[in-house]
Amino acid sequence: MCKDWYKEKKVAITGGLGFLGSNLAHELVLLGADVTIVDPMLPLYGGNLFNLSGIENKVTVNYADIRDAGAMDVLVKDKDVIFHIGGQTSHVDSMSDPFLDVDINCRGNLVFLEACRKNNPDVKIVYAGTRGQYGVVNTTPVNEEARLRPTDIYGVNKNAGEKYHLIYCSAYGIQSTVLRISNTYGPRHQMKHGKYGIQNWMIRLALDDETISVYGDGAQLRDFNFVDDVSRAFLMAGASNAANGKVYNLGSGSPVSFRQMVKTVVELAGSGKIEFVEWPEERRIIETGDYVADFTRIKEDLGWKPQTGFEQGIEQTVAFYKRFRQHYW
Repeated sequence: MCKDWYKEKKVAITGGLGFLGSNLAHELVLLGADVTIVDPMLPLYGGNLFNLSGIENKVTVNYADIRDAGAMDVLVKDKDVIFHIGGQTSHVDSMSDPFLDVDINCRGNLVFLEACRKNNPDVKIVYAGTRGQYGVVNTTPVNEEARLRPTDIYGVNKNAGEKYHLIYCSAYGIQSTVLRISNTYGPRHQMKHGKYGIQNWMIRLALDDETISVYGDGAQLRDFNFVDDVSRAFLMAGASNAANGKVYNLGSGSPVSFRQMVKTVVELAGSGKIEFVEWPEERRIIETGDYVADFTRIKEDLGWKPQTGFEQGIEQTVAFYKRFRQHYW
């Protein structure tokens, strides 16, 4: 579906030096797109120039913040597709500094959307939502019609960001699609702290032969998606008119318990230890319990489904960081 569609298309990626954005950039270069990376390189947020290794001379990089109206007015012009991934993504930080989360994930989204409305109303946007928007769910699997009741400020503001995109779609005709992403892991993720991307952080601890703490009994279920599968979903959504104004879940089809995830990481890393501990209060109050996604809608509309099994994905991720750890530790 995407093989020829992106050739010579002008594409921008906000948060493009981070995890998902940089993986998307690599795919888009292979597809022949004209790629512009937009990233403010905020401390701790995962922006890393090494993420562009191999394509650094094939993309344009702009160090700009989505909250900067002047920069956004210029950068959205003439783009065919914008993958809007830039944002504050730490659940814990959203609780300790809620005003920063509002500034980036609410005001920043409005600055970005206003720039599109005024300077490029024909652009196609694919917005990165999150499974955290659902919060605590009564039953699984969870479809897109489930009640949204997030347990943290991050989830609330991501809900707002999603609604902004859908309103600009219905009111102004700006083509927008939202992907509610589940737990994504894989190469090019930041590895300096565990505030987000928990499975990647567990891989670092295992590779350092440290102890991985599992809260409670670790029985809570999660949907884990390898980054290549998530990138493919973004590409398919960006190339599809049928996806305009729609919200899609991503999921694995094979949920894994947290304790099984950690066990698999330790086994495939060949090092690391596991301990079970009580829930820390700051984590307990935002824990959502089991989460398993129903991704029937995107499968039926776009033909997307995950292709990388959990063990295969962890194995590839471990191999990547063993090779390039000096660029991420």
